[in-house]
This record gives sequence, structure tokens and C-alpha cells, in this order.
Amino acid sequence: MSMAVRVEVPPQTAEIEPPVAREIERVALDLLPVAGGRVDDAAWVSAAREAWEHLPASVRTTIRRFRRDTGTTGALVVSGLPLGPDGVPDTPTRDGSVQRTATVPAAVLMMFAAGLGDPASFRPEKSGALVQDVVPVPGKEEFQGNAGSVLLSFHTENAFHPHRPDFVMLSCLRADHEGIAGLRTACIRQVLDLLTGPAREALFSAEFVTAPPPSFGATSGDAAPHAALTGAPEDPDLQIDFSATEPLTERARAAMDELQKLFADNAHTHYLTPGSMAIVDNRVTVHGRTAFEPRYDGRDRWLQRSFSLADFRTSRRHRTADGYVLD
Repeated sequence: MSMAVRVEVPPQTAEIEPPVAREIERVALDLLPVAGGRVDDAAWVSAAREAWEHLPASVRTTIRRFRRDTGTTGALVVSGLPLGPDGVPDTPTRDGSVQRTATVPAAVLMMFAAGLGDPASFRPEKSGALVQDVVPVPGKEEFQGNAGSVLLSFHTENAFHPHRPDFVMLSCLRADHEGIAGLRTACIRQVLDLLTGPAREALFSAEFVTAPPPSFGATSGDAAPHAALTGAPEDPDLQIDFSATEPLTERARAAMDELQKLFADNAHTHYLTPGSMAIVDNRVTVHGRTAFEPRYDGRDRWLQRSFSLADFRTSRRHRTADGYVLD
């Protein structure tokens, strides 16, 4: 008789020491006035890519090692990053809020995106901005997306898209009032050996369809059936959104239920604090969020989000004029 035993895997973390944080801030501040401080301008993105090379070697080494091997958990939390000398303004409450003007946190996000690959965004989502606000929005508390505050189910970011992000970066400018909003991550590498044979077989079969997330509005996704697991059997890629992926067969439904339970049982909850950034390997790791109670008083939880593509060339036909926004 065999038993499946859960082995606790510690989350990956990296602490930035104050002298290193000051050097990161210096590089970020030099970047702010470039191209009029317009984050989405190609010249500003190019400057951010160059600025990445001027960050302290210890930072670049940490990020490049994670890019090559994201480990068993598929997530890294870097803490101690600078927020800038002017502090953090009130948390936005507008639906679709983005960061168009360069700030220190936005500059750090974009430099890290360049270190992981190339920054990217999606035109139907948040108007294609490269740096997006993740904040609670009045009236959208039940929304299954970044504007909500209820439990956000596990998902591969933009699971429906053929060129979904390789890395998702979430930078914390402000935590929620009670400190209970947690980023939850779970990696297929943690649970693959715990899946039953029938579940693995179903997950590797094209028996699922995934719709776009609500943040894409009325955009239609590719409804072609796909497998939830693809690639190397011993280290597969993952494509699933538990609120948007529909199983096409009963065995696929059972496999999804089994996988969701294993993710819940083996997930890590990361309580991000100001100056911390979570980097999620979107190819093998799902993420979600615990529920929290917003107050809409200017001091609610505020994350900023950016995406990075490790192989930018594969998405070329989706990007007008070889830009950074995918159609």
C-alpha cells in the first residue's frame, strides 16, 4: 500500500540590503525623465532595458538564476526594493487604472521585466499599459479579476492566449489595512507526483477550453480544445484557469477537481509588503489571492503588475510595428 506524503517546500525569497536598494533607486531615478517619463514609449522601454545592466550584479544574478530555473515553487519574492523618495500617493480606485508616468516602482518593474525577457502587455486589457494597477474598485468586490476583493481562484495568467506571459511580476506599493490579503501560488512541480494516473492522462489530453478573463471585456478567445498539461511529462507546462477553463469530458472534470484540491493543499501564501515584488513563473505556476475588505479611503492594497515574455520573437505577428503590446 502506498501513501502520498506532502513534502513542504519553502518559498523562494531574496532580501535586498539597504545599500543595494539605494543603488537600485539611483538607477531608477536616472531613468525617470527619459522620453518625457512615458512608460509605454518605446524609447523609455529601451532605456529601461539598458538601465537593467547598471543594476547591482547581485540583483541581476538572482533574477537570471530564477529565469533559468524557477525551482519547485515557481515563484520568487524579492523584498527591500525602493519605492522612491516622494512616498506613495493615495491608492487609485478607478477601474482600469494604470501607470503611464515613470515612477521608481514602475522603473524597477520594467527593469526586472527586461532582465527576465521583454516587457509585454495585451491591448484589450488595461488599455495595453505596460505597468498596471491592481487595486480594489468600488462595486467590483465580487469580480474574478484584479479589481475584486473576494477570493481570487487559481489561474494561469491569460490562460486563453497563445502567447500568455512567461513571467508575472507583482510589486507591492501598499498592503491592505489588516494585512490579510495574500498572494497564493501553487506550482505543478509540487503536485505532479501526487496526481493519480487517470488525472494525469486527462490533463495531458486536449479536453479543455478556456475563455478570456473578465478583464479582457468582450474579447473572444481561442475556443479550440487544449490540454491543461503540455511538454515534458516529468516537467510539464500548465495552462488552466479554474474560473474560466471548462472541461469537455467527465474525466477532465474529475482531473480538474483533483488538481485544484492539490493546489489548495500545497499552495504558498505570500503576504506582500511595501517594497516587495513577487515574480511568478506563469508557465508552471498558478496564482490567486485571499479575500480582504477594502475601505476605499486611499490606503487600500495597491500592487503594480507587469508581464515579461522570455522569447519575444514567437509573438511577433501579434505585435504591431514590433512593439510591446499584443493584439
